[in-house]
Amino acid sequence: MSAPSRKTDVFQAIADPTRRQLLSMLGEREMPVTVISGHFPMSRTAVSKHLRILADAGLVKERKIGRETRYRLEPEPLLELKRWLAYYERYWDNKLLALQRFVEGDETDGTMSLVAPEENSTRTAE
Repeated sequence: MSAPSRKTDVFQAIADPTRRQLLSMLGEREMPVTVISGHFPMSRTAVSKHLRILADAGLVKERKIGRETRYRLEPEPLLELKRWLAYYERYWDNKLLALQRFVEGDETDGTMSLVAPEENSTRTAE
């Protein structure tokens, strides 16, 4: 038997800033929707819709305790995001190293050195 497929992609689920804030809150502790909705300037129904999207992506789990539904973070699907970002980190590192070389380069090695604005203004006045 295969694992149930997610209705919502993790990347789509975390694209919304409200849902990212929800994940941060739920990372601290399990909470009922009534408490969660008190932290947002929107209706409890709107918060519930955001929680449903996160649940569909496997990022939160819900459980019933009496009449109350509590939500908690399920961080495992975030590993997919971590792996994807790790792949692209090497490109960022390469670009930062190239920028560092450019900024720290001097005129003898054929690169352009940057001049602070105040130094430039005194040179033009001479």
